[in-house]
Amino acid sequence: MAAQNSQTHFQDFLPVMANKLGGDGLIDELCNGFNLLKDSDKGVITFDSLKRNSALLGLEGLSDEDLRSMLVEGDFDGDGALNQLEFCVLMFRLSPELMEDSRMWLEQVLQQEMKDFF
Repeated sequence: MAAQNSQTHFQDFLPVMANKLGGDGLIDELCNGFNLLKDSDKGVITFDSLKRNSALLGLEGLSDEDLRSMLVEGDFDGDGALNQLEFCVLMFRLSPELMEDSRMWLEQVLQQEMKDFF
């Protein structure tokens, strides 16, 4: 539930970035964001590295609970940290508009594949 609270503080710039940068550019920017937030020794985003570096991405207003919720929501392998893939997936999940666009693109590709198949 607390992850939803973090969404209320998070201004969704991903759709604007996607439109401006294109898919490859957006992925590059997400990778840059990951690199800013990660613990340089461990190579993943930990609670401490997220708390320490969150202001670099304009997230300084998030509480410790919000930051922990982000980690928990994105941590698919249960190691208590976010690797680069988990971070990118989380950023997409926190962007409802971008998720909707992604569904639309996927449906278009699947429809085209089905036409080509038959």
